[in-house]
This record gives sequence, structure tokens and C-alpha cells, in this order.
Amino acid sequence: MYHMRINKFISESGKTSRRGADKLIKEKQVTVNGRIPKPGYQVKPGDKVLVSGDPIQMANNYVYLALNKPVGITSTTEKNVKGNIVDLVNHPLRVFNIGRLDKDSDGLILLTNDGDIVNEILRVENEHEKEYIVSVDKPITDEFLKNMEEGVNILGTKTLPCKVYQKSKFEFQIILTQGLNRQIRRMCGELGYDVLRLQRTRVMNITLGNLPVGQWRDLSKKERQQLFRELNYQPKEW
Repeated sequence: MYHMRINKFISESGKTSRRGADKLIKEKQVTVNGRIPKPGYQVKPGDKVLVSGDPIQMANNYVYLALNKPVGITSTTEKNVKGNIVDLVNHPLRVFNIGRLDKDSDGLILLTNDGDIVNEILRVENEHEKEYIVSVDKPITDEFLKNMEEGVNILGTKTLPCKVYQKSKFEFQIILTQGLNRQIRRMCGELGYDVLRLQRTRVMNITLGNLPVGQWRDLSKKERQQLFRELNYQPKEW
């Protein structure tokens, strides 16, 4: 059992965003055990939280989803953005994406309603692997593969060494432990190549498999257990 800030509690109930929760608290539309809480109030298991007179509770289970994101979908929870990922998934619980996948890229992206696991997966120093299949506009050379593996200067820094394998004349596989903005596209561009398609096929132990484009699935128990082990993570329960 643990405590949670009131705005996070309201957000994870699916009622509104944290910003929206802050507004409701400020407007004194939130009560905890019959009293108006201060903005930083820590909700405890057993507390009775009402919003505008209606009782709310945090989802008593966490969900972990794998989505095959299509090209054209934006990795954002902002509902005012046309083609946002949350509307595509249309999950009954309020879920959010773990990290981003460019609008013009497709493939695997994870979603959850467990806010704590997001930082564990995205933390740079953990160096978690992400795997991609990339198609480019001209024949791949040994020099290109070597440069990609050893690192390319983009965004004022040299990318970390990575694993790169040629799959065909115009296609390669790349495994990164880094996540700079549009990293693969920028790396290819610096070496004189344009990316025609970029598909993410794996995040850590979770693989895309044969999941159809635009569809999502719950992670299996085995996938969740391995993911938690690799992160040394124990989900909190209420």
C-alpha cells in the first residue's frame, strides 16, 4: 500500500488529466473523506474521493498493451490532436504511450496506465534495446553499415555504438539503446540516405510479431514477468 498525490489519483482514475485535476481541486470540486483537500494531498488506500459529488477510484488493475502503430498516428494523449494514439486504441481505461514513435513511422509502441513503469523503461542509463527495420532510397554499402554502427554526429553529439545488419539491397535492421529525436532518420540523412520506411519491431523483450497494423493486444503474463524482471520493477497495487 502507498500514498499518491491527489491530482495523479484523479488522473489515473480516468476522470481527467493531471492538469484538469489541478483545476478541479482549485475550484473546490474535489473532496476527500468529506473535506476539501490541498493540492498536494496524498491519497491513501481507503480514502473516499469525490469529484463534483461523484465517487471515483483508481483502476485496481494495471494494463500493459502492445500496439502496431500505423503511419499517420501521432504518439500523444492530447485529444485535440487529430489522429492521436489514444483515440486509435480506444481502451476503456485511460492509457498513455511509453515513449514515442514518429508520425511517419510504424510498428511497435507500448501503452499502459501504470505511470511508474514509464520512467523505468525510458531512463537513458538503463540502455534498453529497441529494434527497427529500415528501408532506404539507395543501395546499402559496407561503409554505410560501419558508420551507422560506430556512431554518427547528429544534434551536436555522436550517437552511441549500435548493432546494424543488412537484410537486403535497400533494407537493414538496427538495434539501438538510445532514443534521440528522429535518430535513425537523422543518422541516415547525415550519411546521404533518405528513409522510405521505418518500422519498430521490438522494445526490450516485447516483439511486434504478426500483430496487424492498427491493432493492439495485452502483453502476456510471460511477457510482463520478463519485462518486470529486466526492469527490476514491482507494480504497486491498491
